[in-house]
Amino acid sequence: MEKKIVFALLMVFGAVLSALSQEKATLSGTIADKSNNETLIGVSIYIPEANVSLTTNSYGFYSVTLPKGDYTIIISYMGFTDVQEMVSLQANTKRDFAMAENSKQLEEVVITSNATKANIRKPEMSVNKLSIATIKKMPAVLGEVDVLKSILQLPGVTTAQEGASGFNVRGGSVDGNLVLLDEAVVYNTSHLFGFFSVFNSDVIKDLKLYKGGIPANFGGRVSSVLDIYQKEGNNKEYHVTGGLGLVSSRLLVEGPIQKEKSSFVVAGRGSYMHLFLKLADEPNSVYFYDFNAKLNYKLNQNNSLFISGYYGYDYMNFNDALINDYSNTFINVRWNHIFSDKLFSNASAIYSDYDYGIRIKFAGLNGITEIKNYNFKYDFKHYVSNNFVLNYGINSIYYNFNPGTITPFAGTSSVNPEQLEKKYAWENAAYISAEHKFTDKLSMTYGLRYSNFLRLGEETRNIYANNQPVVFNQEFQVYEEADIIGTKKYGSNKKIVGFDNFEPRFGVSYALDDNQSIKASYNRMSQYIHLISNTASATPLDVWAPSDQYLKPQILDQVAAGYFRNFKDDKYSLEAEVFYKKLKNKSDYIDGADLIANKAIERVMLNGEGRAYGLELMLKKNTGKLTGWVSYTLSRAEQRTPGGIAGGPGINNGDWYRANYDKTHNLSVTGAYQFNKKWSFGGIFTFQSGKAATFPDGKYRYQGITVANYGTRNADNLSAYHHLDLSATYIPKPDKDKGWQGEWVFSIYNAYARNNAASYTFGQNQDTGANEARRMSIFGIMPSVTYNFKF
Repeated sequence: MEKKIVFALLMVFGAVLSALSQEKATLSGTIADKSNNETLIGVSIYIPEANVSLTTNSYGFYSVTLPKGDYTIIISYMGFTDVQEMVSLQANTKRDFAMAENSKQLEEVVITSNATKANIRKPEMSVNKLSIATIKKMPAVLGEVDVLKSILQLPGVTTAQEGASGFNVRGGSVDGNLVLLDEAVVYNTSHLFGFFSVFNSDVIKDLKLYKGGIPANFGGRVSSVLDIYQKEGNNKEYHVTGGLGLVSSRLLVEGPIQKEKSSFVVAGRGSYMHLFLKLADEPNSVYFYDFNAKLNYKLNQNNSLFISGYYGYDYMNFNDALINDYSNTFINVRWNHIFSDKLFSNASAIYSDYDYGIRIKFAGLNGITEIKNYNFKYDFKHYVSNNFVLNYGINSIYYNFNPGTITPFAGTSSVNPEQLEKKYAWENAAYISAEHKFTDKLSMTYGLRYSNFLRLGEETRNIYANNQPVVFNQEFQVYEEADIIGTKKYGSNKKIVGFDNFEPRFGVSYALDDNQSIKASYNRMSQYIHLISNTASATPLDVWAPSDQYLKPQILDQVAAGYFRNFKDDKYSLEAEVFYKKLKNKSDYIDGADLIANKAIERVMLNGEGRAYGLELMLKKNTGKLTGWVSYTLSRAEQRTPGGIAGGPGINNGDWYRANYDKTHNLSVTGAYQFNKKWSFGGIFTFQSGKAATFPDGKYRYQGITVANYGTRNADNLSAYHHLDLSATYIPKPDKDKGWQGEWVFSIYNAYARNNAASYTFGQNQDTGANEARRMSIFGIMPSVTYNFKF
């Protein structure tokens, strides 16, 4: 027996020595576009001899550790020709690769890239990645491809209605989306009623939408994360790209500051619809403009510095009766540092500002609201082994909220100038997460985020009886603002209230075979700032407010499961997911809530809860002359707002009711057809169930006037929303790859002139005295032509 034990120990010891004697080395570096040295995000790398696959990170960096030897490195990325090279790995080696675009090298016009196929083995789900190459193949509305229009064609993503800004994900509100441009928060994503996005497609490099399974490095929102990166600029040669359209134009300039070492990119857009309105003696005026800029400098092999910025402005004037304008601004200074071939870091210091103005003639009011933040984040990616990667870091954001600066609209206005008391807050977080490949079939991601939020002075806080800012009037059966019985003053940077939350994240993928897998995920998210908005009213408003003892942080728990499959040699892919979301502290407004210049917003809000659940399907055709996808979502988004400590029945008697952005059915068909080298065509058809709405269920007469009596909240809905967009692109000289290159884009928005309802108004006809409902539509059919160029 003893001899057997000794023999077994010797065998184990020998195996350990054998493993240790097999020396390893690390291959690391970056992968970039050969033509301009732009690093490429999410590039697939496969090493067949070791059966190892990996992708580049958000900065184009990769790292892999292997036993010393000779290996075949196969690199693939959508829109680029595959790279295959032999590497002799005898010691730690830094190796950068360059990839060439394949669009100019195809002998016949057939798209063969399969990078859009479903990722079977990676434990990443509820995530959609769109390269700018994919976006630019989609129909161009008003001659310009649009980032937000592209994600609205994905399952689980809708917009509340035509003319609404922002987007809704899996039944979530607009303010639940964390939208990042070069890591800076963008608070309003739309230009001109959502017709354009604030993202200039010419300067966009990569984007990723997380609907669930959100990694631990993201936080502060409960609905989704849209992570977008700008180009870094060509560091080899100068180029100009632009477009001239009927409604707007754009221009981008990029080039080296010091060749092969530093570069810049500057881009601008502007609309001029208001000039045509003036020529037609139209009293209304609308326009926007924006600017993007980025500088980067490679200090040495291990250090790079980036400075990026954005400014966008919108102006809307409706016959001088209602004037609405807003702007987004940010600047980000970022430093990439490679500590070793296994440890990559990124530090960012970011300033962001969003201000929103509204002037209302009949109220004699001119108001401005604003939110500023100062953000520092430091992230690390640690390639411990090929099967185990750690991500960890910290994040700190200081907020400055201006809920309202009120001035008279004109000299005759009775409004007195007033500065509503500013609010301050500090949000901190730390996280750690792991990407763990257990076997060739089983992979997991798991992590934990800790977040802390402090509401700070200087501020005077109201005191209410029984700590209830809203009370229920039993006599009239309505909610009312509670009386303020006193105040409490907090000094500068003194803590008013604090919140702490642990946010676990988990994802798992099991590959049934090389072509299909099942996945599941869970994530908890916390949101500490809230958008107080009523954009459907005659007096739209955007006010951001921090959490406090009344307006509590939203806490989300989401689970999802899915089936993913590639078939027909990756020509087609199928993604199917089900999800369930539960949301704590979902607030809603009491009836008749006045949001403009409200000094105590807690007096018109009740706390409740929300839930959303559904099925998402997406079928993609990845190759051939015709590419695209069909996406369908069947879902429900609801909330419940009981009376709580305020008493009373709550909203809708405390029962569940549809959220404002609930859409039961959402179907989108997106197609791109490459007819030949000169002509390509695109089309998008969209169908959505009507938005939830509240209609009258009766009427009564008061002093001879018939007044509508409204029923339970969101018990009705607008008519179904559907429309078709078409585009055709003509390239006169498709084989020309140097000098002046141009293309014509012809597009039709809403091709069959569907008058989709943005809202209904109910009232009495002044001529006949009859009750009537008026349907308001914003956009009809809109043809456009744009000439795009580059040189």
